[in-house]
Amino acid sequence: MESRNPVLSREFSNANLAGFHDAPPSAGSLQDMYDGPNRVAGVDRLMTLDDVVVKSGILFMILVAAAVGGWYGVKSYPSLVFLAMIVAFVIGMVVSVRRTVSPPLVMAYAAFEGAFLGGISYFYQTYATNASGQPSNIVLQAVIGTFVAFGVMLLLYRSGRLRATPRFQKMMMIGLFSYLGIALVSLVSAIFGVGGGWGFYGVGPLGLLLCAAGVALAAFTLVLDFDMIEKGVAAGIPERESWRASFGLMVSLVWLYLELLRLLAILQGRN
Repeated sequence: MESRNPVLSREFSNANLAGFHDAPPSAGSLQDMYDGPNRVAGVDRLMTLDDVVVKSGILFMILVAAAVGGWYGVKSYPSLVFLAMIVAFVIGMVVSVRRTVSPPLVMAYAAFEGAFLGGISYFYQTYATNASGQPSNIVLQAVIGTFVAFGVMLLLYRSGRLRATPRFQKMMMIGLFSYLGIALVSLVSAIFGVGGGWGFYGVGPLGLLLCAAGVALAAFTLVLDFDMIEKGVAAGIPERESWRASFGLMVSLVWLYLELLRLLAILQGRN
């Protein structure tokens, strides 16, 4: 079964089917390659974990810089957060469905997603501060929580305590589709004022349970991402796909951050 992360599942689950490698050459083709000129080293370099780490670092630097701009820009232009969200969504879908990964598009996604995160974080911070009457630091808490969750998931995966077994993947698939359905219904209900505008997430203990479920699902999705990246490296996919791997990790981490931020804002609003 494939990863539930749509960014990684199609391209990383089976390198041969994804078109990364040509069909096995015939005996005649092998002889022609043997008689031909030597290959230039590095032309078809394969992806390594270091490539993914470097590309992820680049993308997150872009995201953080754009988030700072979004934080201050949304004060003067509140619609900035919605515009950035729409553009980031469109670019993200294009990156996900393209057969060949485009580094400029991936970096553009990081920029617009960062602007969206900065703006929405400012709104959440303002809400939590007004609700509690005291200065709120939920943004910092959400950032720390995201990195802690990432570190814990990576440690558990590398130690072998958490592996993307078929049973684990099946449970994640059921959980993700169920959560998506509940989230969509909650969004509609929020329009009609349910839960004080939070939808089901603002309805007593049920809301806290849904928030916790969202955080857990987002965190466990990282295990699927780690597994797909590891399989991609083992299958020998091209180095350029490290951009897609980094993009997939960013999608999961952004989701985790947003789930944590919403949970903290709701908790702060109840104090």
